[in-house]
Amino acid sequence: MQRSNATTVFLVIVIGAAAFVWFTSLGLPPRVASHFGAAGLANGFMPRDFYVRFMLGFVVVLPSVLVLLPAAGLRHPRARINLPNRDYWLAPARRTATVVALRAHMAYVGCLLAIFLCYVHWLVVRANALAPPHLSMPWFFGGLAAFAIATVAWALLLIRHFRNVPR
Repeated sequence: MQRSNATTVFLVIVIGAAAFVWFTSLGLPPRVASHFGAAGLANGFMPRDFYVRFMLGFVVVLPSVLVLLPAAGLRHPRARINLPNRDYWLAPARRTATVVALRAHMAYVGCLLAIFLCYVHWLVVRANALAPPHLSMPWFFGGLAAFAIATVAWALLLIRHFRNVPR
């Protein structure tokens, strides 16, 4: 099956996310504040090298698993796919197009996750530039709210795509 534009966008975002984490981590201190309490004060630390590997894994592996596992599952003809108007969308004449659309939607949610994780990393980098390290909780919760809104919008678009049956 051909690679969709969404998959290409996802690959570019994930590669860019990895580069972002790598290059923005160069200025981190040897002991990185990596966990913060409710007030934004650092309460957990790790060596810089471990933090960088951990965040690279997070921004690459987590979104990739979110995108690749469903894509792999959709390859099987007997895959259990729960959609509105399932019989219409999974009819043999439309199944391939439906799977392509589902893969594209998963690629876009993977992009959202990678971008959000980069944002959190950026906040951690900024927090470590302060003495003592302090995470901006308004910025964190603002980013979390934006991610939640974007995720709800993605879900609504997915449902809307499959809700109506063309006549």
